[in-house]
Amino acid sequence: MSAAMFSKVLVANRGEIALRVIRACQELGVKTVAVYSEADASAPHVREADEAVLVGPAPSSQSYLLGHTLIDVAKRMGAEAIHPGYGFLSERAWFARAVREAGLVFIGPPAEAIEAMGSKTAARQLAIAAGVPVVPGNAEGVRDADEAIAIAEAYGFPVLLKAAAGGGGKGMRIVRHRDDLADALASARRESLNAFGDDAVYVEKYIEGPRHVEIQVLADSHGNVVHLGERECSVQRRHQKMIEEAPSVAVSPELRARMGATAVAAARAAGYVNAGTCEFLLDRDGQYYFLEMNTRIQVEHPVTELVMGLDLVQWQIRIAAGEVLPFAQREFTPRGWAMECRITSEDPANGFLPSTGRIDYLHLPSGPGVRWDGGIEAGSEVGLHYDPMLAKLIVHAPTRPLAIARMRRALHELTIDGVETSRGFHLRVMDDPEFQSGDISIQWLEQRLASLTAPSTDRDTLRLAAIAAALVAHEERTAGRVSSGTAVAGADATAVTAPLAGWAAVARREGLRS
Repeated sequence: MSAAMFSKVLVANRGEIALRVIRACQELGVKTVAVYSEADASAPHVREADEAVLVGPAPSSQSYLLGHTLIDVAKRMGAEAIHPGYGFLSERAWFARAVREAGLVFIGPPAEAIEAMGSKTAARQLAIAAGVPVVPGNAEGVRDADEAIAIAEAYGFPVLLKAAAGGGGKGMRIVRHRDDLADALASARRESLNAFGDDAVYVEKYIEGPRHVEIQVLADSHGNVVHLGERECSVQRRHQKMIEEAPSVAVSPELRARMGATAVAAARAAGYVNAGTCEFLLDRDGQYYFLEMNTRIQVEHPVTELVMGLDLVQWQIRIAAGEVLPFAQREFTPRGWAMECRITSEDPANGFLPSTGRIDYLHLPSGPGVRWDGGIEAGSEVGLHYDPMLAKLIVHAPTRPLAIARMRRALHELTIDGVETSRGFHLRVMDDPEFQSGDISIQWLEQRLASLTAPSTDRDTLRLAAIAAALVAHEERTAGRVSSGTAVAGADATAVTAPLAGWAAVARREGLRS
């Protein structure tokens, strides 16, 4: 541990990312302070931290978003730094500045870098000045519908309206026809104002069928910046990522080097320090365009960690403590393939509506190359106050086909009873031939969503089949037989049965699961 390393860090978040930061601190010998709302009083991150402080009621606006309260708690508890995780206050420049002004260390980029990259229009202007390719469009928010129409006609329809302060698809509209633009602009502005307190919207050319590829960067306070290759994040629903992987089937070593150099240039132009991610659109011809820079750790950071053999959260903390990056760019070449599925409390068969309740039973997958970053346990209450993501299931394997097979196996092992989850949806994606071939784009999931979420059979029929198969399996076990066709030691070999049919094998597993 560096002599300059912190002795105590306040973790200004909840759920799986709070646990992730706490574990990184534990390995560095750093004590942690958790904060929690009344809804999270019994959450795992509260128990795993060295100390924990209640900061308010369940709504995040009365707890996790109270920046000055969190700073006061950090000072009172003797913490020297605050790690914001992702979401909540992680990309609020005012919070990073307030932490610094309070004499504490913000484990993330400087407030000035957050401001430079926090606005999409400001980030575009900075990228253009640094010679970074961007999607054709205007660099500032439009004044009115007439200006938006003029810009759209200059670039040609379709165009994309985007909230300048946006993210997660909020304030974003695809417009294919001139007559639709005024209404779409008004709608995007209202949504942006409600979500971000800023109604600025700009116009850019809409690129058909691109991939969403992002580049991870690390920068220290001594002028060293490296990139850690790409992540493929094209499997999205309503601009929300659902499955991520590293590397990307569409990125060659030569393209990786060019995109990585572009990301490093963008980070340097912003005066960036700590971990950050440059997001790009990659078209079918291999041309890439800068979208924005996420000034925080990403949800999908584990896939980069697994293929690069690096703990990104620990390096966030080390950089904030003043350490020098000891790496040369040539050291970073992807090893194997990593894939991540976001396990959410949503019902895919019912339009991904949120599902609430109590986690009655939880069985986690294990085995070679399987990682679970979760913030739940049996007994956890899942409500509507926070994001529906329960956990991330991540696998690592030598090749992409083996990573898909490993993810499929891990998803089959995962059991979460008490709420509906995205587990079954992810299994269907793993079985999809187009996904298996890597023939995907940002629009791919929306185009395939109906078939990937349609129930394969009615629930009553499935339940009856599951019960029947489970009873058959139980009878075999009590009779000294197994359904795999292998004799139990000491059993009469003539009593061995043939393997179950495919439907029965699946039904048996689901029946025994419940």
